[in-house]
Amino acid sequence: MDLSMKKADKQRYLTPTRKWVEKYNLIESGDKIAVGMSGGKDSSVLFYILTILQKQFPFHFDLVPITLDMGFEETVDILPLKKFVDELEYNLVIEQTSIAKIVFDIKKEKNPCSLCANLRRGALNNVAKKYECNKVALGHHLDDGIETFFMNLLFNSKMGIFKPKTYLDKKDITVIRPLLAIEESTIKNIINKKSIPVIKNPCPADKNTKREEIKQLIKDLSIKYPEIRQKFLKGAQNIDVKEFWRTDYFI
Repeated sequence: MDLSMKKADKQRYLTPTRKWVEKYNLIESGDKIAVGMSGGKDSSVLFYILTILQKQFPFHFDLVPITLDMGFEETVDILPLKKFVDELEYNLVIEQTSIAKIVFDIKKEKNPCSLCANLRRGALNNVAKKYECNKVALGHHLDDGIETFFMNLLFNSKMGIFKPKTYLDKKDITVIRPLLAIEESTIKNIINKKSIPVIKNPCPADKNTKREEIKQLIKDLSIKYPEIRQKFLKGAQNIDVKEFWRTDYFI
């Protein structure tokens, strides 16, 4: 796998990611980081960028790529993912689970995404601990952050998004999101330029969720307000809790 890149590409996705990692101290010397890899574009690009940063940072940290076999009846060909990881000189850890059976056969969830996400996070954290990792890296990008904000607001009457860095005291593990400053369009650009393989999601609920509705909402808003994603990123980092609830002015 080619790890070289043009100057324009560095400025577009490598430099912003590195600045984000350094700003929030996401990666430190001696870290052993489990990278959750679904076979989708986001997690594969995350692993690709982390392997580059590993060679650039002045200190050492380890990576452990992990994929969860969800247990779907439809056979998923993970060979392209395994080959991709092999080319980056790592061994892919494959963990068997019964998540699909629990969500769709036992619980019979009509809106399965929340339960599925919780089970996947728990399983990934458990595997990470088994391999003595102190951190877990997830591939959430800027669009994911915006979508999560609107989903919380519109469906749960809450305001908030996930943090760049979260310590889970029950698991004694830290979750990091190195790609939160990167837009989804940039992720797709890397996939195309570097020919990174993407595996089809076998989940029957894929592309048929509330998140897809919100994704379209953001897309529509960005037509009229092209800078909405970057403005959201700046706004999320500049929240003043004391000034958040004010009654002396309206916009």
